[in-house]
Amino acid sequence: MSHEHLSQIPILYEDNHLLGIVKPVNIPTQADISGDPDLLSLLKDDIKERFNKPGNVYLGLVHRLDRPVGGAMIFAKTSKAASRLSETVRSRSFRKIYAAVVHGQLPAARGTLKDMLLKDPKTNMVSVVKKGTPGAKEAILDYEVLGTSGGFSLVRVELHTGRSHQIRVQMNQAGCPLFGDQKYGSRVNKPGQQIALWSVVVGFPHPVTKEDVKLTCLPPSEHPWNLWSESVLNRLVTE
Repeated sequence: MSHEHLSQIPILYEDNHLLGIVKPVNIPTQADISGDPDLLSLLKDDIKERFNKPGNVYLGLVHRLDRPVGGAMIFAKTSKAASRLSETVRSRSFRKIYAAVVHGQLPAARGTLKDMLLKDPKTNMVSVVKKGTPGAKEAILDYEVLGTSGGFSLVRVELHTGRSHQIRVQMNQAGCPLFGDQKYGSRVNKPGQQIALWSVVVGFPHPVTKEDVKLTCLPPSEHPWNLWSESVLNRLVTE
């Protein structure tokens, strides 16, 4: 992946401590077994080039997005900022809001989903299990349905825990698999469809100045997102 491609990664926020970007879809957040170019390495190369830095560039991963998911993401440019942001994530004062398009209709216009999730590292699949299952972790999210169209619902999801594949698994458990999800919605999705899950808001207190930082980024105006008007989509990022 050349540098030209990288210049297409929009920067949402940058100072000496932080780098906020829009993650492109289908790029792994960090190096994985695929050996494909990953976001962390691309951004490090970019910082090196833009600031003409010799030696290794520090860039800390604070949260992750699944490979097929795009949207707002924050990285730390110093180890101090990284550890403070990680603490924010642990104490749950790090806000993560996603947009999802799901099949069907959720049981209510807004609600909370709580499930116990267990990840199988061999298959990289996550399943909903009974409370008390060894290794299971509680997953909690709040959702609000912003609109329905053509058998789909547009949902704003706020995560309170950061479990692997959490939104995809919990929505599927609620009977509403995500549009394009090949892993948890294969019975209703066509192969090759892009998953309709997008990181729309990342919010946190700045690790140094303590001011509130809010990165926002709307999903691309293509199917299935364009089933809804701009004014409806804008509600994804406004409180």
